[in-house]
Amino acid sequence: MKEKLNIVAVSYLNTLPFLFGIRKDKDLMSQLNLRLEYPSLCADLLKSGQADLGLIPVAEIVNLDKPMIIGDFCIGAKGKVNTVMLYSCCSLNEIKIVALDYQSRTSVMLTKILFDKFWERKVSFESTSEGYIERISGTIAGVVIGDRAFDYRDRFPYSYDLSEEWFKFTGLPFVFACWVSRIPLDSKFELQFCKAMALGFSKMEKVVEEYSNTNISGPHLSSYLNEDISYNFDSDKRTAMALFLSYCQNLNNE
Repeated sequence: MKEKLNIVAVSYLNTLPFLFGIRKDKDLMSQLNLRLEYPSLCADLLKSGQADLGLIPVAEIVNLDKPMIIGDFCIGAKGKVNTVMLYSCCSLNEIKIVALDYQSRTSVMLTKILFDKFWERKVSFESTSEGYIERISGTIAGVVIGDRAFDYRDRFPYSYDLSEEWFKFTGLPFVFACWVSRIPLDSKFELQFCKAMALGFSKMEKVVEEYSNTNISGPHLSSYLNEDISYNFDSDKRTAMALFLSYCQNLNNE
């Protein structure tokens, strides 16, 4: 194994328990270079080899040569997640164009699957770049993920929580991201890394206390991390992820 591992993690609030545990283990920190980015860039860094281990969108797992899922934690939700949203100025049946969040890969695929398989609506999908949210108007809707979804929740008359919509149709939770390695990890390092993950979740009150600030209150952060996000990568989530990836494969083959 290299002297230091290059690790990339999502820069959103939902990653805070992971970061708390990693940063508290000074020996672990000495073994890695940690970088924070938005989800789609995390995936690109892992695929290009610039990162060895990453918290990446699960939709990208099928695009890696030999992906190895690490640990028993993920970024998931059981129903509403509140930070993976479709915002619109018109009802679902009136939407004609959907602007897809450039920071996302999994949520983009989830949107396409919902329209194709569950909502049974034909719309045009558009790739985007920074500033695209200002285009949401008329019959143009937009997918907005991450912390900035909070900033827009009262701005648009129509909003659809994509995790909640998935649950309505499948009865399953949803997995947005998990830890994936592109190289074999030293067993000692992997155990230490997983213990750091577990530490963060055993100290959620400390996580909230350390990271709450003027931009997000303690109660709001606590509610989001403890109620909206579901971190255990359990059997239901693994079943849900397999179903989602099968839908992705079918959609890509059409």
